[in-house]
Amino acid sequence: MEGAHHSAEPHRMTMPQKPDPNSRRAALREAARREELWQRRRRLIIWGGSALTVVALVVAVALWATRPASPAATAAGAVSYPNEARGHISGTATYDTKPPVGGNHAAVWQNCGIYTEPVVDENAVHSLEHGAMWITYRPDLAADQVKALQDLLRNQAYALLSPYPDLPAPVVASAWGVQMKLTSASDPQLGDFIAQYRDGSKAPEPKGECTGGVGSPQA
Repeated sequence: MEGAHHSAEPHRMTMPQKPDPNSRRAALREAARREELWQRRRRLIIWGGSALTVVALVVAVALWATRPASPAATAAGAVSYPNEARGHISGTATYDTKPPVGGNHAAVWQNCGIYTEPVVDENAVHSLEHGAMWITYRPDLAADQVKALQDLLRNQAYALLSPYPDLPAPVVASAWGVQMKLTSASDPQLGDFIAQYRDGSKAPEPKGECTGGVGSPQA
């Protein structure tokens, strides 16, 4: 039997294909495009966040600047009225408290001392600016209480005492930017108020002139 004849097929080697330069460049361009797109989005996020921050800051400042000047209670039991105006005016001013505790006022101050008649608000406010206390009482306050106030304040260098119509309390103690309502001349809080404010150190112009202005207080 004749042997079978086997024809051998030649072995073909598969050669690796060379990378297509065009495809590589296209991939690089796509990667660059995605990177640029990401960076653009990132910048938009940052800029948007910064813009929102600026807007929020502007709104906050505007709200703070236009906030109502609501008084805040002090540790001494008085009420504080911050940021009072300090301009000099001729004529009358409009004040938010009775008596006023600051604000625009006359160019000449009220001489410190004891008065038995009301004094002009605008002059008295100038005295407050110089560090004076202003103790006021209702005109119908009992005579013995008026005398008690006079005795209490007679030797105070920076104090005004005067009656004041339509007071919100029988006695009201005021200094620059602060006020305390009292039930009577013997109210113990009055002594605390005098001790805290008689040196005038909390006023805009402490130890300013309190004589040589207007008014003739009692000796």
